[in-house]
Amino acid sequence: MSSDLNIDFIAALQALCNESPFINFAGVQVTDLDSDEMRVGFRMPFRPEFERGAGTGQWHGGPIASLIDTAGCMALIAMARRSAGTVDLRIDYLRPAGGAYLDAVGKVRRVGRTTGVADVDVLDSAGKLIAIGRGSFYIEIPK
Repeated sequence: MSSDLNIDFIAALQALCNESPFINFAGVQVTDLDSDEMRVGFRMPFRPEFERGAGTGQWHGGPIASLIDTAGCMALIAMARRSAGTVDLRIDYLRPAGGAYLDAVGKVRRVGRTTGVADVDVLDSAGKLIAIGRGSFYIEIPK
């Protein structure tokens, strides 16, 4: 995909993210897209509402799970070019997360006619892998 098309599609994917009140509240940003590798990058900034416990500076698992769900689903939408929704989601938390933001990379493993699978790695702002997830998604069939 050419650089200009990539930038245009990142903007379109960001607009789709912003249509969701929750994803918009979370501040999730699309950071990059590689169609050849079927991979999309995301960043979510830390908010006080995401803290595990007051004063800990650690991320609660819920926002991490939401980032994994968002990254996997949006990566699949980007590759399938159709709407999708979560069917199943599995998450492994590897270590406590701290820092000003989390980065997620959604990698599409399979795009079928009605379902798809994506894996997601989540890294803290120091670049340490803090969680991994895999989602199965329903892909909307065009009418």
